[in-house]
Amino acid sequence: MNFIDGAFQVSSYAFAFVVMLGVLIFVHELGHFLAAKACGVRVLKFSLGFGSPVGIGRFRLRWVRGHTEYLVGWIPLGGFVKMLSEIPEPEAAAELAAHPTETLEAKPLWQKLVVIFAGPAMNLLLPVVIYTGILAVGFPQADSVIGEVEADSPAAAAGLRPNDRVTAIDGTPVQWWRQIRAALAAHTSGELAIQYERDGVKETARLSLESRQRSDPFGELVPVGWLGLYHRHPQAMVATSNRALPGYRAGLRTGDRVTEVAGEPVADWYAFADAYAAAGRGGEVSIALARGRETAEDVTLRVPALGDLESLGVIRADVLIAEVTDDSPAAEVGLRTGDLIQGVDGVPTRSFESFADLVRTSGGRSLALSVLRDGETLDVSVKPALVQTDLTGFGIEVSRYRIGIVGNNFLAVPGSIGFEQVVNPLVAVPRAVAMTVEITQLFIRGLGKLITGDVPRNQLAGPIGIAEIAGKALERGWMDYLQTLILISINLGILNLLPIPLLDGGQAVVFLVEGVRNERLSLRTRECIQQIGFTMLVVIMGFAFWNDISRNWSRVVDWLTGGL
Repeated sequence: MNFIDGAFQVSSYAFAFVVMLGVLIFVHELGHFLAAKACGVRVLKFSLGFGSPVGIGRFRLRWVRGHTEYLVGWIPLGGFVKMLSEIPEPEAAAELAAHPTETLEAKPLWQKLVVIFAGPAMNLLLPVVIYTGILAVGFPQADSVIGEVEADSPAAAAGLRPNDRVTAIDGTPVQWWRQIRAALAAHTSGELAIQYERDGVKETARLSLESRQRSDPFGELVPVGWLGLYHRHPQAMVATSNRALPGYRAGLRTGDRVTEVAGEPVADWYAFADAYAAAGRGGEVSIALARGRETAEDVTLRVPALGDLESLGVIRADVLIAEVTDDSPAAEVGLRTGDLIQGVDGVPTRSFESFADLVRTSGGRSLALSVLRDGETLDVSVKPALVQTDLTGFGIEVSRYRIGIVGNNFLAVPGSIGFEQVVNPLVAVPRAVAMTVEITQLFIRGLGKLITGDVPRNQLAGPIGIAEIAGKALERGWMDYLQTLILISINLGILNLLPIPLLDGGQAVVFLVEGVRNERLSLRTRECIQQIGFTMLVVIMGFAFWNDISRNWSRVVDWLTGGL
């Protein structure tokens, strides 16, 4: 990355961070403001942003309504609410003397807690509002049409086929692929009744579930039900199984991606197989293909028409290695880009997902691989290594067994997409609440793992890390940016409930202690509590900032020297 590109990236990350932080803090402070007004607490100032009011000369974004000053500051990093307080402040001494009952300290305990908790509550309410808006506007969603059925899987045994539309599971209607995933996550064994529609005819199949281990968001392996169904379609990528067979002799090579058969486009492997079979037997058929990964070369071949791909000597390249990581177990045993993994421990591999499951659950034991390379079969033994990897895209790394290869899944053909829209608020709001609760529970679980050390504390992100997360999310699109805003809003809401002085939770504890004692804490005690809280926050923020620096130091140096 050169200096100019680095500067542009930094500025885009800064923009994404400032906008996100401004919205989150403003919403938080708005909660305190509205609750204070409702409880009769005198609010002296409500500021959107910090610093002097935006404007020139006498024309400023500043106005006074009632006894509250409203302004928009030059520094767009949130905002603040200044309430009348019993703690001596020279500029508010006159108002305190005139309105001693309008301070937060003078209010009943329940009103104090309402004002304190209103800020975090607004941060937890914001995701509900955003989700409701997203549902009302609508968004693309993977529907319940099957894109691929893995060979020798329960789904294949039950007769399910690509392009079947699943309509219900055990009598529960489904419309979207996420509902199928949820059903499989809830059932790890036994049988499922799958209702589906094929060519307008409704049918039912009973499938025996297999149990698989999958990683949760924290890298822990959890059992899920597996049927061998996938939403995406398999690409028309071929592998030549033997140099002596007609396909290899005609010029086909492992990794070629077929785009046309007899001049007609083919979308996926199934379309390729059907088009080749339709050419019949005898003579030749024209096949157009793309060869290569980074800079694909267009190639047209004449291959013999033999009726089926098996006779041609062509198989699907399911577990084709697109890249081998340096110094990885795969590199150490000699695996190369273009190798096709055909089997593990004598069992054929039918998809990259199934192969990845075997590696993840290997426990580090050696795996005997059958590898196809340039038409010849090789036997290789590889021992997966436990590595740190980011499963979420948000910089949280977890331990996972890997051998150090990248598959060609990036070329998979997207499955059928529908448009989901929920306009009825009676339906949208409860669903938005459920989505928010699910993410909140996930965050609380992650916070517990961070405290216990199950998640390394060096994963704690500071301002630089959050800016990077926000910037990357904005690069991926507004939907990802809003999702990231939701995640951080929930984080902010929960963290502010922690009983740390200076945070809302710490202040609530002080008010509860005073309520139990029926006596105010002394000013000296309050000052000591605030000093302790300030020290704790400085230590936490300093630790997070150090994590940011240590993670990005080499990149900062590269960026600074990129233009030299």
